[in-house]
Amino acid sequence: MKKIAVIGAGAWGTALAMVAQRAGREVVLQAREPEVADAVNDHHENTVFLPGHSLDASITATVDPAAAVTDADGVFLVVPAQHLRAVSAALGPALKADVPVIICAKGIEQGTCALMSEVLEETLPGAVTAILSGPTFAGEVAASLPTAVTLAIADEKRGKAVAEAVGTPFFRIYTSTDIIGAQIGGAVKNVLAIACGIVEGRKMGDNTRAALITRGLAEIVRLGRAKGGRAETLMGLSGIGDLTLTCNAFQSRNFSLGVALGEGRNLDDILKERQSVAEGVFTAASVTDLAERLGVEIPICAAVDSILNRQSDIDRTIQELLSRPFRSEAP
Repeated sequence: MKKIAVIGAGAWGTALAMVAQRAGREVVLQAREPEVADAVNDHHENTVFLPGHSLDASITATVDPAAAVTDADGVFLVVPAQHLRAVSAALGPALKADVPVIICAKGIEQGTCALMSEVLEETLPGAVTAILSGPTFAGEVAASLPTAVTLAIADEKRGKAVAEAVGTPFFRIYTSTDIIGAQIGGAVKNVLAIACGIVEGRKMGDNTRAALITRGLAEIVRLGRAKGGRAETLMGLSGIGDLTLTCNAFQSRNFSLGVALGEGRNLDDILKERQSVAEGVFTAASVTDLAERLGVEIPICAAVDSILNRQSDIDRTIQELLSRPFRSEAP
């Protein structure tokens, strides 16, 4: 894997470009915004989405997705989940056959309830699908702070090759064959992070947040099993690891959005102030819909969906959760 294309030049895409370059790969970063591509090429910094982190001069940027993936030996898809279908479909004619396409988006498609791997199977049927997930903040990865992630791919040999190509001592890649479980953990934790943010905004205390994270994990495990994932995957980096990080830090876009909601702010006003996407806002309805289709109970995620998409009163919704009947702790 000599050449890596990173599609999506937000903070996370830019950080992954830095990781691949540090691992010795040739890297092309595709940006939707011309000003981002210009900043990377001219000033070696993504001044819009990841300011303060210098990029190696060997990292080049383009606004043309096809140009980015031409002759690429591996592709990181780092676009918002709800845009992955359109972006991946456009790459098809330029993509070499049998190239690993590593999905870095964490979400479930609205309407179809498709996981990102299921979307890719339709749009790029010749690609080798992989999932990169785990507890990661872009700024810390860009600063070379130690980070560990899960790379889920069906072919263990290919997974090892990808890990060796882009992994470094400060970006440790643990492989898995559980593509489904890795995606469920990454998608649902964003919704739960909004719930934890609301708890923080309402000043309900650390006990409440710990209970919410734990019971939220039970929801992740139930949904993951029903979809065909493995429970042990969700006890790893792409499950409890990602959940713990996202539910406890203001760096998390989803957590900080939940805090603002819990403090009484309007969702539309919060979103207007932000450049980056909080995936949980768009995934809440999809997670709830998928759970209903699979016959899985996920009351916390359903409560977040109700607050975000049906303007349910936050205090009343919390009271309804607290009034649920006692039950066994087993997932």
